[in-house]
Amino acid sequence: MKSALNLRQIEIFRAVMISGSITGAANLMNITQPGVSRTIAMLESKLGYALFKRQGRRIAPTPEAEALYREVEKSYRSIELISQVALDIGMQKAGALRIAVLPALAHWLVPKAIARFLSTRPKVKVFFESMPSRQIAELVSTKQFDLGIIELPLFRSTIEIEPLEPIPYVAVIPTSHRLAGQTSISLKELHGERMVLISQHSIVRHQIDNMLSSLGVAPDVAIETPSTSLACSLAAEGAGIALASKWTAAPFQGDHVAVLPIREAFGSNMAIIFPELGDRPALATAFAQEFRDGLRPYASLAP
Repeated sequence: MKSALNLRQIEIFRAVMISGSITGAANLMNITQPGVSRTIAMLESKLGYALFKRQGRRIAPTPEAEALYREVEKSYRSIELISQVALDIGMQKAGALRIAVLPALAHWLVPKAIARFLSTRPKVKVFFESMPSRQIAELVSTKQFDLGIIELPLFRSTIEIEPLEPIPYVAVIPTSHRLAGQTSISLKELHGERMVLISQHSIVRHQIDNMLSSLGVAPDVAIETPSTSLACSLAAEGAGIALASKWTAAPFQGDHVAVLPIREAFGSNMAIIFPELGDRPALATAFAQEFRDGLRPYASLAP
């Protein structure tokens, strides 16, 4: 073969095979019959073998043409699949989405949102990971993730921050504890109480310590953990009282745990973040809205 086949030659060959004639191929491709004949002749010259037998005014494909046509159809099926995927991406039904969230949200709120999101987008692939806010911001800023859900305050350039509604904190108390039977609790009642708190290096822990200190409260911090979800789990096992956002604490409420609103105005702020540079993927925008919509039913958990 002197040179590679071009797409136009393959299209015209396919049209002849589909229509069964030079005339039919010309009509299908909206070109002249001589143009079809010349293209087929050039194609045969490049290949070095005949593709069609001339039988008067009719043509019949050779075995070589049949074999070539089978391979051409495989390629066209792939092209049709690519075309469908391209349409699906435009309609947010296909593609990939990379999400990073705080561990406190990784166990139920975000999984619920992902499940709802994928229920109408079965061809979308999601990569989902949990990590601290600073790490999320770093990876989102460098576009290793399409969006993240972090705790504020967080100062970093090259990200766009969309704050969520403030989240009240609640006390997560083992049902065996004397305070568990109340309908609400003051942080002042935690003085001297055995507690499970998030690690000291976190922003949230600084906020908790400052609030308790301002009220003259000195708790007995028995356990520290990097995750408020783990703190709630430990409270459920009777290890102490935990403080967590209502979103984090909600799934733990049950036979072993009482989740009580805190009378003092105390809570945390979260935000959805995106890379600042470049166009935002449509899937990321759609998921962010799905997550916000999914928060509404839990608003009733606020004190």
